[in-house]
Amino acid sequence: MKKILTYLLFPLLVGLLLFLYGFSLHRNQQKKVERIEVQFEAGVNPFLTHESVNKLLIQNNAPVKNQPKSVIDLHELEKIVSVNPYVEKASVFLTPEGLLKTHIKQREPFARIITKKEVYYLDKYGVKVPLSANYSARVPLILGVESSEDIKEITQLVTLFSRDEFLKKEVVGVQKLKTDEYVFDVRSGDYKIYFGKFIEVDEKIKKLKAFYNKALLDNTIHNYKIINVKYHNQVVCTKQNQDGKQ
Repeated sequence: MKKILTYLLFPLLVGLLLFLYGFSLHRNQQKKVERIEVQFEAGVNPFLTHESVNKLLIQNNAPVKNQPKSVIDLHELEKIVSVNPYVEKASVFLTPEGLLKTHIKQREPFARIITKKEVYYLDKYGVKVPLSANYSARVPLILGVESSEDIKEITQLVTLFSRDEFLKKEVVGVQKLKTDEYVFDVRSGDYKIYFGKFIEVDEKIKKLKAFYNKALLDNTIHNYKIINVKYHNQVVCTKQNQDGKQ
């Protein structure tokens, strides 16, 4: 008799659990989105505001707030937010309490490209980022870069600068000449660095750093109008005139 009761009670218990689960799931799905929370990954690039992200969170031509959780398409919302040119990565999820959370990593510009047709930022992946009315990034100005190959090359070059704390602050402008050679503008004085073509880059940076270490130490850096590191195993400098003019 006990075995028969056991066999009878087990499916009833399973059925009750399934009913409770389904009932709980139904109630949860009918619960509405009560609040939206936007979190930005730590950084100093406030291209986007909480308000601007909230405006992106639109589904079926209506804000997601007060919509039932069952109709919220999280994947679609992530796609909508990720399409924004200032967003590098976005994730959207719902909590049982009806909170819609959006976590955003903004793109980090590290160069401003100025061409004949447009002006834009470039991030570390070589992705174009439009200028923003909310934020102006202090990054090197790049001239003479037009083609996709130019973009790829300048991305590699500025990446090397960004990894060196001194050069990251020192180099404020880069111009690519028609000869495919690079010339740098610097923060510390009225002189230019002739870097040459994009070859032997690591060696040229080592030479430049070694020259800086000496010239800053003996305070002769301002005696020059050109510092040329494009030649193999040497740094060739052109001095200012005695009156300080070039």
